[in-house]
Amino acid sequence: MRAATVAGFMLAFALPCGAMADTPVYGKQLEGFNYPYALKKFEFESQGQHLEMGYMDVAAKGNANGHTVVLMHGKNFCGATWEDSIKALSEAGYRVIAPDQIGFCTSSKPAYYQYSFQQLATNTHGLLAKLGIDKAAVIGHSTGGMLATRYALMYPQQTEQLVMVNPIGLEDWKALGVPYRSIDQWYQRELNVTAEGIRKYEQNTYYAGRWKPEFDKWVDMLAGLNKGPGHEAVAWNSALIYDMIFTQPVFYEFPKLQVPTVLMIGDADTTAIGSDIASPEVKAKIGNYKVLGKQVAQMIPGAKLVQFPGMGHAPQMEEPEQFNKALIAELNGKP
Repeated sequence: MRAATVAGFMLAFALPCGAMADTPVYGKQLEGFNYPYALKKFEFESQGQHLEMGYMDVAAKGNANGHTVVLMHGKNFCGATWEDSIKALSEAGYRVIAPDQIGFCTSSKPAYYQYSFQQLATNTHGLLAKLGIDKAAVIGHSTGGMLATRYALMYPQQTEQLVMVNPIGLEDWKALGVPYRSIDQWYQRELNVTAEGIRKYEQNTYYAGRWKPEFDKWVDMLAGLNKGPGHEAVAWNSALIYDMIFTQPVFYEFPKLQVPTVLMIGDADTTAIGSDIASPEVKAKIGNYKVLGKQVAQMIPGAKLVQFPGMGHAPQMEEPEQFNKALIAELNGKP
């Protein structure tokens, strides 16, 4: 059986492995990569296995407001990629919990795991229970937006507020005509992830064609994990995660949300799973966040839409100061 872990979201631009020659090498649980705050481990049993979930628990600085926020990362992101938001939220008085989901980054890479957003939400709920946190604002980015939606649907009484930052899953790609790609096909694709491929994809999609030197460490983080001793496990589990994302839409349940919800959208984003193998007709109608944000805001009862004109898939990393100011204003109820 293939070992399992998870990594990249690199849909295109895969180059020969030689392109990774100068990339740092990190361990199977991202050993060697420095997290911005102390890393802790939540140990628990799931699906007959003993697992470890890496997380950061950052106390409020200054005047604590008594509120907690939980940050849910995207597929080729980690808890560490919330670095700037963690600092800003802590300074604004919030306790911040930033976990790495099972299969990602600093967490366990089980040899087998039935991935579902319900399972990941259950894992996260277990972590919060262990920390004595009964209620929190849940903030999810990219794939983390799908997970945050599922969490809010499962635990509405314990979700103080739901914030989705350029979430994927604002549409059902398979229903719109994107072809199915098997797990084995995803696996073969993910084996070819490279640092150069990551950089090109992120520049085009995350940052709307722009690049800053501070983005390089996030390329190294993913490429180093792919290049390390967990290479095959990373590719295999990445394939499993893609299948979860593609086949488990949350789109149809947005109207069922019962918690205060904010959509924060970089409107130049074009992310859509499978767009690289979709027909020209299908590709032309998917991944249009300028439209999707408005449509989904209408689907969610009482939802508010905050747009970042011209920004890409990761506004919290592209322009952190502007993003964090807007985020904290929404959490404080003072937009």
